[in-house]
Amino acid sequence: MSNETQNKTPEVKMPPEMAAAHAKMIAAADEVEKVVVGKRSEVLLLLTAMLAGTHVLIEDVPGTGKTTLASTLARVTGLQFRRAQFTPDVMASDITGFHIYNRQKEQFEFREGLVMCNLLLADEINRASPKTQSALLEAMEEGKVSVDGNSMEVPDPFMVIATQNPAGYVGTYPLPEAQLDRFALKLSMGYPNAAEEINIIKARKGENPLTTVKAVLTLDELRSVREMVKNVHMDDELYSYIVTLITATRKHPALALGASPRASVAMVHLAQAYAFLHGRDYVQPDDIAALFRSAIAHRLMLRQEAKLAHQTTQDVLSEILRTTEVPYKGKRGAKADDKA
Repeated sequence: MSNETQNKTPEVKMPPEMAAAHAKMIAAADEVEKVVVGKRSEVLLLLTAMLAGTHVLIEDVPGTGKTTLASTLARVTGLQFRRAQFTPDVMASDITGFHIYNRQKEQFEFREGLVMCNLLLADEINRASPKTQSALLEAMEEGKVSVDGNSMEVPDPFMVIATQNPAGYVGTYPLPEAQLDRFALKLSMGYPNAAEEINIIKARKGENPLTTVKAVLTLDELRSVREMVKNVHMDDELYSYIVTLITATRKHPALALGASPRASVAMVHLAQAYAFLHGRDYVQPDDIAALFRSAIAHRLMLRQEAKLAHQTTQDVLSEILRTTEVPYKGKRGAKADDKA
């Protein structure tokens, strides 16, 4: 999508109560953009994942605003926020929690881990050991952690925003496929353009703009909006469209590993949230196409011959979008790849 299409205010087509909730979410996006300049698309995708009850991985070089985006979102949405700076010495028990013996009381006490919050920023997750990385799996998938045989629920809502530097940087451990599959979206911030960078350095000349951000939502309001999103309508043809796209990744000759059924489920929830943020109470094929590459590319594994031919997972997904028949073509909009 063009920047003009991404940034223009959508025409709202939903009942009044939904429209009021939509306005709240757009106000939240506007507030985040006061700090994270020129990243409207990334902000909306993060809010999409939040409303869908899913998790996000942000990968880019240092200094492009990954941590700032996550911490600003926490402030704007009023969620209980914790930040875990992942380093090689961070242990799995730091994430899940642990029991410690209290000599005065002569009993063991539980010290909760970093996951006991609404929004966990797992900063530079690929600098931690694989064992520590995997400690997040249960919380991300099932909303609970197991410590010494005891199971404890994490707060609701619970969202992980993980940041990482590109694989190959010194001191990084690539995330395993099982953990990558838990992230509904993988984003890249990218460098700002010249005008945006000028605005950023001007804003940082005095007070840090992050300190002036205000909460636009309460926790109860966010829960209410998430329930509304579940009622966004999706035609049977669109379920078939998602499954057709996902199945194509499993059959494509360039791919050694296609997307899992978990990806199909995530696509449904993301499409509902994305449609809601764009002012509709129904999903269109364009919503699915717009999310497809960010939701699927990180779950795939290229064959060696495809790598040698300099083919990327993004190339494969673009091809799948082009060659897959779009529901309602000629009725509700343009080709999927034109909107992706």
